[in-house]
Amino acid sequence: MAHEFKIVRRVEFSETDMAGIVHYSNFFRYMEYAEHAFYRSLGFSVMTNAPEMPVGWPRVHAECDYLKPLRFEDEVEIHLLVGEKRSKVMSYQFRFRKVGAPEEIARGKLTVVCVTRDVHGQMKSVPIPRSIDSLIAVAPAEMLA
Repeated sequence: MAHEFKIVRRVEFSETDMAGIVHYSNFFRYMEYAEHAFYRSLGFSVMTNAPEMPVGWPRVHAECDYLKPLRFEDEVEIHLLVGEKRSKVMSYQFRFRKVGAPEEIARGKLTVVCVTRDVHGQMKSVPIPRSIDSLIAVAPAEMLA
């Protein structure tokens, strides 16, 4: 079962502000980018038609702490850790580092809820389908410190 995922991406010019650093809002996009890649690495999509039922993952909490700037053309490693998994909810921790540098440049958290739509199109929280739940584990406590 997977409890972590790492992916590298390059900062694009359009992601920077007038000071030449990544605009703070893009770190939330980077978290979502890593989350979607994590799901794909496990063989499913963020919008999935799981055998039990089609589900989605709306966000109910997101936060990010910024420690150092990230600039155009920097390569950033995004490290996703599964911080919590309950019957209907998962929380991820994210750590951002420039490739080749040991220090963190940012830390983030994202909490998602497993939902499906009822016959009227309304979202309803549901237990995470077994086909997905069986693939994901919570990271060891020492990794989450």
